[in-house]
Amino acid sequence: MAFIHFDKTELGNLEYSLQREMLSTNRAGGYMSTTMVCCNTRKYHGLMVCPKDDFDDELYVLLSSVDETIVQHDQSFNLAIHRYPGIYEPRGHKYITDFNYTPSPTITYRVGGVILKKELLWIHSRTQLLIRYTLLEARSRTWLRLRPFLAFRNRHELSHANSSADGRAFPIVNGVKCRLYDKFPWLNMQINSASEFNAAPDWYLNFEYLEEMKRGYPYHEDLLTPGYFETEIEKGQSIIFSCSTQEIDPSTLDITFTDEIARRSDKNDLLSCLRHSARQFIVKHGNKTELVAGYPWFGRWGRDTFIALPGITLTQGAVDSCVDVINTMTREMKDGLFPNMGNAYNSVDAPMWFFWTLQALEKHIGGKEIWKLYGSKMKDILNAYKKGIGEHIKVHDNGLIWASHPTHAITWMDAVVDGQPVTGREGYQVEINALWYNAVYYTLTLATENGDKKFVREWKKYPELIKKSFIETFWYEEEEYLADYVNEHGQNTFIRPNQIIACSLPYCMLNDYQKVSVIRIVRRHLLTPKGLRTLSPRNPLYEGRYEGDQNARDKAYHQGTVWVWLLEHYAKANFDLAGRSYIHEAEEMVKNFEEDLSSYGLASVAEIYDGDPPYTQRGAISQAWSVGAILRIIEMIEMYKGKAK
Repeated sequence: MAFIHFDKTELGNLEYSLQREMLSTNRAGGYMSTTMVCCNTRKYHGLMVCPKDDFDDELYVLLSSVDETIVQHDQSFNLAIHRYPGIYEPRGHKYITDFNYTPSPTITYRVGGVILKKELLWIHSRTQLLIRYTLLEARSRTWLRLRPFLAFRNRHELSHANSSADGRAFPIVNGVKCRLYDKFPWLNMQINSASEFNAAPDWYLNFEYLEEMKRGYPYHEDLLTPGYFETEIEKGQSIIFSCSTQEIDPSTLDITFTDEIARRSDKNDLLSCLRHSARQFIVKHGNKTELVAGYPWFGRWGRDTFIALPGITLTQGAVDSCVDVINTMTREMKDGLFPNMGNAYNSVDAPMWFFWTLQALEKHIGGKEIWKLYGSKMKDILNAYKKGIGEHIKVHDNGLIWASHPTHAITWMDAVVDGQPVTGREGYQVEINALWYNAVYYTLTLATENGDKKFVREWKKYPELIKKSFIETFWYEEEEYLADYVNEHGQNTFIRPNQIIACSLPYCMLNDYQKVSVIRIVRRHLLTPKGLRTLSPRNPLYEGRYEGDQNARDKAYHQGTVWVWLLEHYAKANFDLAGRSYIHEAEEMVKNFEEDLSSYGLASVAEIYDGDPPYTQRGAISQAWSVGAILRIIEMIEMYKGKAK
């Protein structure tokens, strides 16, 4: 039985099938994503979503969907499914008898005596989608009709019927090319055998995207179809439909499909699913290698890049990819900061996580190479923080980082509603200063080993100063845990997970008693089977469900919502204290995600979960730091098992 398992009796149940979404990327910035029955429920869904060119950081939905119709005896059976206001039409899901995710998404339809298999395949390093249709059974002459629906719009927006769109289809070998608007690439749609294209441009109105409706966004779209392909298909024959931004030779489609499918890894256990998912986050685009924070709506985020990178790359030996991503980021470093979302240099913690990533990389390439490659960048960051970055980030005489901004949330708890941070946390933040100590201590260690006496002279007093100030500032003596942040109003003692990071870093300021006490508090208030809550349920500000419109969701985002990535730090802190005796609990922690790989984003791990049972999956269907965290926990488990041998 396949590891990613589906209840075949439920495939025709839309409550079941529309909750399960698939994703495939070409590792070059493009992706395909839709539900397992190919009914789009998000504006981010589409069969071809890609950049316009090598210099464009935005993604665009070019091909939204393709309707397949089986024709026999002048009777038509449309296998597609779309949602319009209040109805589903057509209702092709009722013909689905099977769905498999590995090695590529495969759907089997049965219409009377006809059995048709559909396989979807994105080609790596190219902007090309192949769909192979194989007629497994038929008792009469059978035709296959394929109708593409085009959007040609930014993935964050929606298209609407207009007179500017060019619905014409221009002939190419075994197909047509279309381009709705100037400045977009041509979309080349071709078939591997002779077919007839019937040009009939038309707008189909009011496609309805239920997930956007739930999220409080506009949710109706119009799509343009330029016409449809029609070809006879015989029993045992395969017809391959290609959609590409480059015109191709249709005679190569069979071998292209065969070669590409042979390179696909089987997703037959938790580890292979996570490794497959991890590889989809690394994107080589132009001269950049970047890490996508999450699919389907995130791009590159500086903070997420460094937090996720060791788990996404190093756990499967992809050292070169790790280095390439770091080098892309360091080229864009400015005044000690890395770009976070887009070109916004507004993350106080991204540079601190950069040091943590280098510590993980050092185990693969050595400290001498780290210093050679990144020593000057490490020193630049520390000096920038010590000097002060703008008005909002500074190091005080006590050695601690003070960060504040009136309208931006500059830590990872970054939700803003009506121009105000939901969790502003202005002042000294616990994880920022724990990371700061780790960064300073690590840089001093490498500087000492590599003979940088000037840096050592200037910075040698800081670790002890930071440690003393940190304990005095953050330790909440009454309850024996760490305050979340401290400012002129005193300690904010909300029980949040940020304190666990202070227990998990390579260079830690807490003694074992303090670590045990912090872990005890986190376990009691924040630990769930899916990650750590962002706030204790006992707090009156706690929000246990992440749902509603944008404002409602943002208010819950860091006020109780569960985040998977924090589990890595919880597990690391426990392993550091308990060693091998923590293996069983860590294995159970990982096992808690097995069933989720079949119930939201297939073969991947969601961005977040509700804080209240049953801990419903929410947010992005595939999140880099969620996947990376579980891979790192698996790595810890294997490491401690190895120590016993």
